Amino acid sequence: MAPIPRRSRRAIGVLVAAATAALTVALPTPSNAQPSADSSAAPAKAGAVKAAPVKAAPVRYEAEAATISQGAVESNHAGYSGTGFVNFQAVTGSYVEFTVDSAQAANARLDFRYANGTTASRPMDITVNGTSVADDLAFPGTGAWTSWKNVSADAVLKAGSNRIRALTANGDGPNLDQLTVTASGPADTEKPTAPANLRRDKEPTASSVSLAWDASTDNVKVTGYDVYQHGQLMKQVDGAALAATVDGLNPETSYDWTVFARDAAANVSAASNAVTIATLPAPPDNEAPSIPGSLRSTGRTATSVDLAWNASTDNVKVTGYEIHRDGAAAGTSDSTSTTVAGLKASTAYRFKVRAFDLKGNKSEFGPAITVTTGDSRPGGVPDPGTVSTLAGGVDVAWGVGFLPDGTGLYTERNTFNVHKLTKAGNRTLIGKVPNAVTTGGEGGLLGIEISPGFTSDHYLYFTHSASEGNRIVRMTYENNALSDYKILLQGMEKSRFHNGGRLRFGPDGKLYASMGDAQSGSRAQDKTSLNGKILRINADGTIPSDNPFGNAVWSLGHRNPQGIDFDSKGRLWQAEFGNSNMDEVNLIQKGGNYGWPNCEGTAGDCSGYIAPKKTWSTSSASPSGLTIINDHVFVATTVGQRVYRLRIDASSNLVEQKSYFQSTYNRLRTVEVDHDGDIWLTTSTDKDGTNGNDRVLLIDIVYSGGDERSRGGRLVTGR
Repeated sequence: MAPIPRRSRRAIGVLVAAATAALTVALPTPSNAQPSADSSAAPAKAGAVKAAPVKAAPVRYEAEAATISQGAVESNHAGYSGTGFVNFQAVTGSYVEFTVDSAQAANARLDFRYANGTTASRPMDITVNGTSVADDLAFPGTGAWTSWKNVSADAVLKAGSNRIRALTANGDGPNLDQLTVTASGPADTEKPTAPANLRRDKEPTASSVSLAWDASTDNVKVTGYDVYQHGQLMKQVDGAALAATVDGLNPETSYDWTVFARDAAANVSAASNAVTIATLPAPPDNEAPSIPGSLRSTGRTATSVDLAWNASTDNVKVTGYEIHRDGAAAGTSDSTSTTVAGLKASTAYRFKVRAFDLKGNKSEFGPAITVTTGDSRPGGVPDPGTVSTLAGGVDVAWGVGFLPDGTGLYTERNTFNVHKLTKAGNRTLIGKVPNAVTTGGEGGLLGIEISPGFTSDHYLYFTHSASEGNRIVRMTYENNALSDYKILLQGMEKSRFHNGGRLRFGPDGKLYASMGDAQSGSRAQDKTSLNGKILRINADGTIPSDNPFGNAVWSLGHRNPQGIDFDSKGRLWQAEFGNSNMDEVNLIQKGGNYGWPNCEGTAGDCSGYIAPKKTWSTSSASPSGLTIINDHVFVATTVGQRVYRLRIDASSNLVEQKSYFQSTYNRLRTVEVDHDGDIWLTTSTDKDGTNGNDRVLLIDIVYSGGDERSRGGRLVTGR
């Protein structure tokens, strides 16, 4: 099934009317929806909740009572039901949206009653909760505008409220009279089999890779395949397609490919085998970019200098810029500005910049400039200072936490090991977390959190992938050993990618966790699913009485949320991996809906969802870790290979973005502030296939005055 095209949704002549009714599989038909005239099924007893029968009473929804965009209710053609029909404006993207409540997840047939007095089909796209169920569904001519017929589509409804939208696909649409929904049985929950024998199809080019695979099977039907490159969705194809070509890649680069099958019920298979295919070198190019001009300083602190320059040009494309400090490389930038951090106060530094292209051709350096860093001033702004290595030979350090005495603990995703690490660089293996398994991608041993009452209970908390899915567990750490493994929460699906996994105790004493959608976007909108959510539990694993939905769900509509932390006002902030468009930082609200899969960042059908506070392109971020110091949010990025810093202003917006260490330390996974107010930063070179080549870095954070630091809402004193 092809992705849903994004079309104009300009609010021209929008008519909005309430349209909430209930599809009752085992509940009586509500008063504001009408049973179909040909229904002979008896209503169920009031309040009954049981499995769907094979065939339930059809329920009719009038188009004129639905939400209408770019259309009008008219009654000038006989034969309609209700009080009229919807006549669409002659533009692509006009729609009618019905709200259908279902007592439980169920398969359903959607019958659209319409008239089309022309001889040409007027196709429509049908979506349920933002997911396409019929692309370009034909609405053929009916012979006259007073002649009414039905067209049908099959769909899966989730428990609760469903949004069924009929959207004009090619200019004008038919006159739409009503929707009849007929539940046909319980929802399909069986996953397709994994695609087998993923392989190279055609020879790669400098910018594309072609893949082929063997067909998956399903109890109903495979409707599509998703092609992933190391956790990022690159392409979707129809279920009949067994090959795909992905374009827009970089030359002479190795890519890790996996394919997943899906069905109409949004069940996603396990991953195919993974294959690594490299693109070919770019065509010969010996021409260097032009010299970047007008290098200048746009700001400085005691530990950093902001630089900017005029763009270079190239016969093909400028890929980036090298920044040199005192004659040595100090990082790169993919834009015409950067922040060079890790400097000493009141010290003069000499900077110069040159451009490079995809073939490695480099321009000459532009004229150098000398900038003197500032001195320390009152204000408490956390500026990254010098960087040192606390530990090398680390294998994908994922979670970091700190014991009351300041000693660090970190988890290794793929080995399931937990290490103790002091600020002097002394490292001790304290054990493995049992029952952890890898997913061959982003799953394994993930987050760690230390009990607020550790001095008395000695509890550590972990998120990890297990045989049945993802778990939150608790263990006891005493005498340099782990023991007393206890499952606190399970029932979260796992997948090769999108497992979330961060943990954080809040000021309220509750344990918060980020949990990915396990590559099934529909789970993110399902309040009964624990995937695609921020979760909140008591320290003993029970559900807090004030959670919004009676389960562990705190917020919903997330794709792959990861880093979480609290600010000085006790508010929760969260970093989230986007799909192929935008990554996000969100300010989390109790019961809040953040839009995935209908909305990604600010793109898609975002009406009614909570907007992110910050977005980046997926090529410049992929935000994993997040920590807050003095209401400054630090975000570590994998694809972006940099740390962002943003200030939370009085209006709860993220402002004054700074970018540090771009391409200096490779992919960056976790960023955590310790009890001294310094940052521990872990690298994540997992894409290179080499074990044990990561590091735990220490960033000396220099504050603009005083020796008191606030770690989010908690005060940290001393150094």
